[in-house]
Amino acid sequence: MPEPFKLTRIPSLKTVADFRAHCAALGIELPCEDAIVTGNSPLAEPVPNVLINGKRIGNRIAIHPMEGWDGTTTGGLSDEMRRRWQRFGESGAKLICGAEAMAVRPDGRANPNQLIIIEQNKAGLAELMGLLKQAHLARYGTTDDLVIGFQLTHSGRFCKPNGKTTYEPRVAFRHPILDPKFKVTSDAQVFTDDEIDQLIQDYIKAAQIAWDVGADFVDLKHCHGYLLHEFLGAHTRPGKFGGSFANRTRILREIIAGIRANGNPIEFGVRLSTFDKVPHRPDPALSVPGKLGPGIPEEHAHALPYRYGFGVNQNDPTQIDLTETFQFVELCTQLGVKILNTTAGSPYYTPHLQRPAAYPPSDGYQPAYDPLIDLERQVQVVRKLKEGRGSRVESRAPEAPGNSTPSTLDPRPSAPLFIASGLSYLQEFLPHVSQYLLRHGWADMVGIGRAVLSYPNMLADAATKGEIEKRFICRTFSDCTTAPRNGLISGCYPLDKYYTAKPEAAQLKEIKKRVGA
Repeated sequence: MPEPFKLTRIPSLKTVADFRAHCAALGIELPCEDAIVTGNSPLAEPVPNVLINGKRIGNRIAIHPMEGWDGTTTGGLSDEMRRRWQRFGESGAKLICGAEAMAVRPDGRANPNQLIIIEQNKAGLAELMGLLKQAHLARYGTTDDLVIGFQLTHSGRFCKPNGKTTYEPRVAFRHPILDPKFKVTSDAQVFTDDEIDQLIQDYIKAAQIAWDVGADFVDLKHCHGYLLHEFLGAHTRPGKFGGSFANRTRILREIIAGIRANGNPIEFGVRLSTFDKVPHRPDPALSVPGKLGPGIPEEHAHALPYRYGFGVNQNDPTQIDLTETFQFVELCTQLGVKILNTTAGSPYYTPHLQRPAAYPPSDGYQPAYDPLIDLERQVQVVRKLKEGRGSRVESRAPEAPGNSTPSTLDPRPSAPLFIASGLSYLQEFLPHVSQYLLRHGWADMVGIGRAVLSYPNMLADAATKGEIEKRFICRTFSDCTTAPRNGLISGCYPLDKYYTAKPEAAQLKEIKKRVGA
């Protein structure tokens, strides 16, 4: 039996020179600066030449949207959720890029405790906004440069609205590999065109609620295999929402047009899985009881040409293809989308692409090679996309405050702000690499996601203090994913004492021991 590779863990790299030498040995281009800097830190610079709802973003730090597993069964608030939003406000990030993934209707939830952005929950959403803003104001003195968005979503293939282990999928098309895994057994589970027309109205209503409670923009979620992302790969779907690129992006165009036709001046962002690969699984040859094997591609010879994804090579779906990704960026530009938050793959079937980690979630697999390779791939892709069209930061003149009702097709189109993602695995070297990406124009902003759970103000500390507290750094244990995958609330159980003290911590430890995560 072949042996899995030996992972060099980031904490074992004691200096920047060690990190650079390791990257060189891997053959990847992941540059970083020599030290964490203050005073002239690019992390602390405001974003010039672009306004979101009349506001200039006060620094280059963004918080990615996260899917909540800890609300009420009616899609409302909990104490855990309130605490998380308060910590978002305390983080120092000036762009809250989606905050929480919010289902636009109850049956679109990925779990029974996800936030739902409907009229009945409007007061709760306003409360969360108030908590976030109050926390930010108390620590940083102003919210005039704080920009907040709500991520709108329908979970599609991954819907579990009524039970933590009960899939109730609705899909854009039948998928020969994913259908068995996620309980798609009938064509009746495929959305009809008429049902999609109604869903578009749900997005329009949700965007109005977002505006009413004070959000500056809505993030129309096109990532991680959720419904709008799945539509980007609907090559085999007949009708007006499938087949051609124009048809597969029709749902985005009609949502934006409908929001504008409704008189809603809210701005737009998109979180996009810029590329994907064929679904992966643990290698059975290297899997033993209590130990997941490394990830390998699922058998896919029967699914060639692979017409079931976006940003993936149809003839060899183990490889990426950015041809349509560039087309999508151009479409976003024409539609007046101001923020493009990049990511990759899906946590459900290609977690190594989406969130490089040293330790897998319970439904994942061990890394088959150094996770820095996948991290560098995301960095290089956002660099290519930004260089391919130019950036709002470089090309757009400031808009007048209050001029927040652009037409559906911007007569002065400029590319969105590009946010780099997948960076948490850098750990100690996150500030050093982030500084380089921003200073050299590889990205307009850097975003952090689950690492916020253990250390919300990590990058703000770096920019203001020139140092970070290592005891709070996310080590990519994946407990924040393994817990909800097994019916528990999400949180950083290893590093956040709030969760360490909960009874779920002991349950999680037993689950991990059992599955070998």
